[in-house]
Order: sequence, then structure tokens, then C-alpha cells
Amino acid sequence: MAKEKGWNKYNARKVTTFGHTFDSTREAVCYLELRERLKKGEIKNLRLQVPFELLPEIWEDKVVHLKTKDKIVKRLVQDATIYIADFVYEENGAEVVVDAKGYKTEVYKLKKKMMRALLGIDIKEV
Repeated sequence: MAKEKGWNKYNARKVTTFGHTFDSTREAVCYLELRERLKKGEIKNLRLQVPFELLPEIWEDKVVHLKTKDKIVKRLVQDATIYIADFVYEENGAEVVVDAKGYKTEVYKLKKKMMRALLGIDIKEV
């Protein structure tokens, strides 16, 4: 049913269960619990690894001088800032965003604040 793999930098062990590989045992257990709730009809539309764009890519025009003319090309200045939720599902008509967190990095804390401030979404931590 579940197969363990190597360790990551936060001492979490990768776990594969029901064809999905998770970054930690905590995340795999959360999935199993949500899967049971889905079977019971308590939740619906369970999705894994759902991306949310917090800030868009930033492009700028750059003038390239060629022998006979000037050409305007676009270049990427900044990549988009993305938060990837571990799980998203619907419960009682509302969308629930879940993160199975063991260690809260500074980047995660910032993205959690951005999710609330920019998208009005609170992340449920398990």
C-alpha cells in the first residue's frame, strides 16, 4: 500500500501511496484521510498539488539594434510567484485549501500571507 523512499532536506521521507508520491508521511496521511472523506461524500472535487499565481510574470521591452533597423524584443524580468497547495477540495459549497506542513519556512509564511491578502484565501494547515 505505502512505499517509503529517500529523505529530503527537512528530514521528511517521501512516501508513495495509491499511485501518488508525497513529500512527507504527514502529507500522505492527510491524503488518506481526505480520500476516506471523499468516499463518504463529506467532501468533493479533491485535487492535489494545485498552483495559485500570487504575482504574475514581469516582461519588459528591450530595443535590439540591428544593422538595418531596431527591433523590439520582450524579455522576462521576473518569474511568476506561485504557491502550490498540497490539497484543494470542496466542503459545504466552499473551496478549502490545505497544506500538510511540518516545518514552516519563511517563504511559506510569506506566501500564506499573500494568499490571504491578494486572493482572500486562508490556508488550512494540518
